[in-house]
Amino acid sequence: MERDGGTGDDGRPPLVAVYHPSRAAGLCDAVTAAGYGAASLLAPTDGLRPWLDCCFDLLAINPYLSWQEPSEFVRLARTIAGRRPLLVFSDRDSFADRMAALLAGADDAIGWTDNLPELLARIAGLLRRSRIAAGQLGEGELRIDLIDRRVERAGRLIRLPLREFDLLANLARVPDRPVSRAALLRAVWRIDFDPGTNRVEVHMSRLRAKVDRGFDWPMLSTVKGLGYALRSRPER
Repeated sequence: MERDGGTGDDGRPPLVAVYHPSRAAGLCDAVTAAGYGAASLLAPTDGLRPWLDCCFDLLAINPYLSWQEPSEFVRLARTIAGRRPLLVFSDRDSFADRMAALLAGADDAIGWTDNLPELLARIAGLLRRSRIAAGQLGEGELRIDLIDRRVERAGRLIRLPLREFDLLANLARVPDRPVSRAALLRAVWRIDFDPGTNRVEVHMSRLRAKVDRGFDWPMLSTVKGLGYALRSRPER
C-alpha cells in the first residue's frame, strides 16, 4: 500500500486516532503498517479528555453503536476534530449511514466491511488534502504559515523560535479550546511524562510577550485546571 500521508510539520508520521469498540487493535495495526502513527481511543462515555488531548491528524470513528444516536456522535466528533479530517466508517455498507454521517459533519464516510485497502486509501486521501489545506492556520487577525513558519497578527510580523512557534500552532489547531499542559508536552517536546520542570510555562510566557503585547486584546489565555487556549475573539 503506497503511503500518501507524508509527515507532519515536525517530521513525524501523521497520527490516526481510531475509535471502534471491538476492532480498534486490528485497525491500528493496519494503519501502522501503512506507515502512519495510530492511537486507539476509549469510548467518550469514559470522559472526553483523552479525545481532546490526543494530538491526532485524522480521527476515524464508528458511530453506529447502541449507546448514542449516530448523527449526534458524529457531531460530537466533528467538534473534537476541529479542522482536522473526520472519517466515519461502519461494519455495514449502508447508503443511509454514509449520507447521515456526511450531513452530520464527516469529511468522508465508508461502509468498509473488511475492505482495508479502500479504508487506508481514504485515510491517505484525507491526510493529503488536509496537508495542502493545513499550510495556513489562524483565527481573526492571527495568520500562521506552517510551511514558511511565519506568524502575523493584524498585519504585523511576529518572529518566533521553534518551540514557541510549535506551541502557537498547536493551540491554533483547536481555537477557543483549552489544550492541557500534558498534551503540549507531547506535541511540542515529544515527552509522555511530566518532567517536573516549568518549560511549558516559560515558553508560554515568552509567547504571550510576542503575540499579545502591544495589541488591543490578549489572544493567549490560561484556563484554570485545563491548560492554555488561543482565543479567536476578545472576551465580552
